[in-house]
Amino acid sequence: MTTWEAACSAINTCLRQGVREFVVCAGARNAALVEVLARAEAAGEARLWRHFEERSAGFFALGRTMATGEACAVVTTSGTAVAELLPAVVEAFYQARPLLALTADRPERFRGTGAPQAITQPGIFGEHAGDGDIAEWLQRGPWHWNVELEEDFQPGEWIAPSDDELREIPPPNFSVAALAHWLREDLYRGLVVMVGDLEPEDQEPVFHLCIGLGVPVAVEATSGLREALGEICLPDPDRMLRECPPGKVLRIGGVPSGRFWRDLEDLPETEVWNITRTGFPGLARKCETITSPVGRAIKGLGDVEKAGDALDYFRRTSRRAGEIEDMLEAYPDSEPGLLRVLSAYASTGSSLYLGNSMPIREWNLFAQRGKPVTDVRANRGANGIDGQLSTWLGWTADVEDAWCLVGDLTALYDLAAPAWLGQIERKGRVLVVINNGGGQIFSRLPRLDAMQDRAKELMLNPHELRLEGWATMWGMKYLRVESEEGFDALEPGEATLLVEVIPNGEESAAFWKAWDTAR
Repeated sequence: MTTWEAACSAINTCLRQGVREFVVCAGARNAALVEVLARAEAAGEARLWRHFEERSAGFFALGRTMATGEACAVVTTSGTAVAELLPAVVEAFYQARPLLALTADRPERFRGTGAPQAITQPGIFGEHAGDGDIAEWLQRGPWHWNVELEEDFQPGEWIAPSDDELREIPPPNFSVAALAHWLREDLYRGLVVMVGDLEPEDQEPVFHLCIGLGVPVAVEATSGLREALGEICLPDPDRMLRECPPGKVLRIGGVPSGRFWRDLEDLPETEVWNITRTGFPGLARKCETITSPVGRAIKGLGDVEKAGDALDYFRRTSRRAGEIEDMLEAYPDSEPGLLRVLSAYASTGSSLYLGNSMPIREWNLFAQRGKPVTDVRANRGANGIDGQLSTWLGWTADVEDAWCLVGDLTALYDLAAPAWLGQIERKGRVLVVINNGGGQIFSRLPRLDAMQDRAKELMLNPHELRLEGWATMWGMKYLRVESEEGFDALEPGEATLLVEVIPNGEESAAFWKAWDTAR
């Protein structure tokens, strides 16, 4: 098979598998693939995106899988270009997203020789991506297809694939009988529902289940239900659950980001059931897991009996909510105080992306609760702060009024991401960066108190950078906000707006001191 024939075969196979979007990082080795893709785009068979940097491209493609629910391929040249995809592939693995790494390679005879652009590409993603015959791909997670090509090729004819029916993906097998029984027994021990990130189609079934059970709920913003569940939501779940651990926890959706979920590792007396489409229990200890699309599993439960608040969490809810409001009013220019004001503006957007991990935790605790914010996404954080802006831009590429909230180091980690702005919708797009001068999330680690000053510096990565020049470089409008009144000038428009929020360091420190000592 010639290089041209191999390239045609590869792209046509992808199309037959239902892959319709391709993120292209072009190079000499994958030029034949790029040529076929250009023809497929002209024929209306594919949608193409382009970028010069594979790491950003991988996360953008991950964002596209979030937006469409369908597979998206990243097409790279050979060598370490392939390795740049690892963070996005790992993230896709733990999110169970159908990201395809379509990587061009030199023929096998070059492997292990040290020849230019020749590394061992097969198996490079380890357990985090399936590989081999793409016909075996069930599109429930990432896949790696490594295509060996000679560099020289002569373009020939390309014929679009016929409308062969895609192989139907069998639904996962699961039973909810044991869970249904568990939800009815020993309710005196106290049942709490913890809701992580949800797919949009799962929100309504989860909402009705929580209301039906009538139990306290620890809900993440990425569920899209934080505001909708209202009074049954715990305002400070980590603290409240740590002070009085429940006997039973039902986790629905993604793995929660809060501290109490980690505390469950050391609470074996608390029984845990999970309903998750990814199949990951999220704990190393014993627990039960149903792997299924969340909505399907909940519908299988049918009507549930009201369980109520056996441990009297609701009595403490209003008092704790009032304490939080008092602290936000006392320190309006602290990071949490400014985030509360910002959340009122962001709630007017069509969607919200939260970058790991301080913005997620602060939004869950301090954002406004009066107006529903239902379309919220985040990466689960296996990759830390890598690729967050690129994921946001991929997820919202076709969407107006898209908002994103990240920290300063997260933005610095993905400085090339705005290169996508020329290919996507920019109207009403707002990128908010909370610039607190480094990785301040680590400043709240108790272990930091016992560390040397130099070690603390290494942990925090302090800096004095400002982002106005970055905005100018990529054609973004810029607004600097240092107080509550600064948000008055926030006006989204036709161009992307970068809002750099600089909290008052002294007020932030005072807020967190009050937060840690509150009882």
